[in-house]
Amino acid sequence: MQSNIRNFAIIAHVDHGKSTLADRFLEITKTVPKEKMAEQFLDQNPISRRRGITIKLAPVRMKYILNSELYILNLIDTPGHVDFSYEVSRTLAACEEAILLVDATQGIQAQTVAHFREAQKEKLYIIPVINKIDLESARTEIVSKELVEAFGFKKEEIIYISAKTGKNVDLLLEAIIRRLPTPKGETDKALRGLIFDAVYDEFRGVVAYVRIVDGQIEKGDRVRFYQNNIESEVTELGYFSPHLLPADELSTGEIGYVITGIKDIRKVRVGDTITGTQNYEETFKPLPGYKIPKPMIFFGMYPKATSDYAYLKESLAKLTLNDTALTYTEEYSSYLGSGFRVGFLGLLHAQIIKERIKQEFNLEILLTMPQVLYKKEEDPADGSKQIMLEPYMRLTVYCPKNYVGPIMNICQSRKGSLIDLNYHESYAVLSYDMPFSMFIRGISSELKSVSNGFASLDYKLTSYKEADLVKIEIKVNDVTIDVLSELEYRENAINKAQKKVERLKKSLPRQQFRQIIQGVVNGNIVGREEIPPFRKDVLAKMSGGDRRRKDKLLEAQKKGKSRLISKAKISIPQESLLELLEGNIREL
Repeated sequence: MQSNIRNFAIIAHVDHGKSTLADRFLEITKTVPKEKMAEQFLDQNPISRRRGITIKLAPVRMKYILNSELYILNLIDTPGHVDFSYEVSRTLAACEEAILLVDATQGIQAQTVAHFREAQKEKLYIIPVINKIDLESARTEIVSKELVEAFGFKKEEIIYISAKTGKNVDLLLEAIIRRLPTPKGETDKALRGLIFDAVYDEFRGVVAYVRIVDGQIEKGDRVRFYQNNIESEVTELGYFSPHLLPADELSTGEIGYVITGIKDIRKVRVGDTITGTQNYEETFKPLPGYKIPKPMIFFGMYPKATSDYAYLKESLAKLTLNDTALTYTEEYSSYLGSGFRVGFLGLLHAQIIKERIKQEFNLEILLTMPQVLYKKEEDPADGSKQIMLEPYMRLTVYCPKNYVGPIMNICQSRKGSLIDLNYHESYAVLSYDMPFSMFIRGISSELKSVSNGFASLDYKLTSYKEADLVKIEIKVNDVTIDVLSELEYRENAINKAQKKVERLKKSLPRQQFRQIIQGVVNGNIVGREEIPPFRKDVLAKMSGGDRRRKDKLLEAQKKGKSRLISKAKISIPQESLLELLEGNIREL
């Protein structure tokens, strides 16, 4: 029955207990037998488990009996990190309600607010829940006041739980049934289903995650994917339990999966409407889709062994089947050879992909200097010139009140302009207009360091603004090491180039010839270091003789080394390059 279905998501900041609460739901509803239960059960990805964070939305269908009546609870667990906010927005569009989970020891943080606003935008009913009330450091009353003050909840609406011990989780399940609305939609209308996610299965093809908004769908039906105008037959459908459980049909209000045998995931767009193949009436309206996530940070990606290039290409192709936010194009480095320019949503996304490539494909890769998405435009004042534009963001920082001063100092030193500053019960919220490139320049780690880990960040891309950028190049014996090139603000470029030169000198081994390392900014040499060669004693076997013979040998050695400098291939050991490049990906 449609009236006995509840579709909801758990939204929260990172590490506030989403996955643990999902585990308790699975236990209480007996969806997963106790002997098969494991922590973070819905996080099937080993990287998620190891890091203790959710990086992919995960749906599950649960059955719960209340007052002798059976209810179907469709939960979609969501990521909490800002890099994966697009996963949250897709999830919320498939639900009618959400649980807003807040840690009693940490209170409201960046993604708490961001996800709350997204849920409001989708007009979802929200249940406020305070978690970890069993901990000695819990500030339950203070956090309760924060929820009332920041979001306008009534105090009696808030439910206090411990997801770890299971305390009051049964009360939360009852509140989900009693408070939350039933799914919208009409059973007698033409089929309309929202594809909120899709994954690629090597054997069965594309598995579409679908929320049925109107009508119903049965095995054997012919369906149409509206945007791509592709027809196919349903070979299998069913529910997430949490593994795929086949069924005969999916009806209005239900969440499940549909397999049609389509092998190309690009033909099954996330956000598309799945419908019947009947002639469309003029009144038929497809469901609102999603914005395609746009990569904002780019790395050069190269295999450490050049023979692995084809395998890396194949690995990236497979990863993009299940990660629509990942993009790549081929590029060539005169030093590293063939590789790819790969786009990511953020630094954490880049780290996750790097780990997946190593873990799933046993490939060692090298990531070069990160760059954000710059644009070139004609200078309005001088049409013959081009100007460089860089993306700006509205950075929001949540921190305890006593850290406001140090936070402001860092943000101002990173080209930030203060937009707003608000004080609440126990925390402050600062908003800055700032270049997005500050993420790859380490602002996140700086803010967390100066606040002893208490600061949390959220950002929203706003616009592009003119930037005074220059190119830094590093040369060894006049050969440009292209993978060490990057764009930098003019005022910082000379200092950064000189530091690169110093670091490269420390890491390069001596050779049979002299190595001259130069830092070049906009074509001008601004830093120079020299590594002297090994000297071979060519006079060692001469015990005596005419001085002219010795001078002749030394002159021949000098000419030979000159030829060696001009002809020798510059070789930077992998260890030296790694030392310079591995620090580029920083934790957010």
